[in-house]
Parts: sequence; structure tokens; C-alpha cells
Amino acid sequence: DLYRKVFVFRKDPSDAYVVLRARLEQPLHNLTVCLRSYTDLSRPHSLFSYATKAQDNEILLFKPKPEEYRFYVGGKFVTFRVPEGRGDWEHVCASWESSTGIAEFWLNGKPWPRKGLQKGYTVGATAAILLGQEQDSFGGGFDLYNSFSGELTDVHLWDAALSPDKMRAAFLSLRLPPALLAWNSLSYEVKGDVVVKPRLRE
Repeated sequence: DLYRKVFVFRKDPSDAYVVLRARLEQPLHNLTVCLRSYTDLSRPHSLFSYATKAQDNEILLFKPKPEEYRFYVGGKFVTFRVPEGRGDWEHVCASWESSTGIAEFWLNGKPWPRKGLQKGYTVGATAAILLGQEQDSFGGGFDLYNSFSGELTDVHLWDAALSPDKMRAAFLSLRLPPALLAWNSLSYEVKGDVVVKPRLRE
């Protein structure tokens, strides 16, 4: 149980990463990924990378620069422009539904304008899910200059597009629906220089 704990990625750039194990029985037609990050990086970095053998950017949350997030599904992406962070934790949630192709992006509990992405697509279930690196091949192919350095916590993945109430609940660390990946019951393996530490502040 990682309640009130964080992964600290100590080095910049880094070859370290964390492998996450999810219970995926079937492909995904809807999804939401949420996490909280704390970093002073200004270069591009990967926050959440979900690769299948067919598609290395099956699901990817990527921050190319301080005022931009990219959300990939099936190798295509939409861009969300954000205010540059003020050196604080940033909580992001990104959701997608296949039937409408609607992608939602929430930053610190507030929704951004919705965008269209990969209508009718299906996300594969046999996946390598990593924190800290961006995969260019299944479980590997890292570019160190896309690596994450800093602190990550509250990582979740659902097989549903969460409602606005649940998006806000994720930001506030309230009770959440059962997830494929849940921070409080995470199955993970650290590869390299990543340290689990208590969160410094709420």
C-alpha cells in the first residue's frame, strides 16, 4: 500500500523506471489515467507509458514542455496547453471513450476543453506499463532525455471514462471506484534508482 507515499526518481536524466502490473482481462474501449507529479524539469518527459507489441504509444501521458501536456491513444495524440506550473504538485487526469472519440483532460481538478481522438479505436490488453520512461518498443527503447526526474504519486488507471464528480474526487484523494491500477494496492517493480518515500506534504 503506497498511501501517502511517492516514487522519487532521483537522477536527471535517468535510466530508472517502475513497472506496473494491471489486471487487464480484455481490451479497453474507455479509460481514465490519473497521477500526481512534482518536478522542476523543463525538458520533455514521460509520466505514464502503456505500450503493446503493436503500438508503443498505446496510452501515453507526456509533457513536452512546461506549458503543454500530450495525451496519446493508439499512437495519435491531442495537446492541452496549460499555465506553466508554479513549482508545485500537478494532478492530471486524462480520459478517452472509443464510441465518441472524446478525450478529456483535467488539471488540478479543473477540466480543459474536450478534444477528439481515435474514435472507434480499441486499446490492446497485453501491455507493458511504465512510469518514468517513454517506451519506443514493448518494455524498452528508452530515450534518457524523455525520462522523468522528480516525484510521482496517486497513479490510477480505470477501464471507464470517469464522471466529473469522480475526476474531482481523484484530485482531492477521496474514495474512488475500483481500478485496473490503484495506488493503494499497486503491484509494481522498481528498476534502477527510484526510492519510495513518504510524501513531504499533502
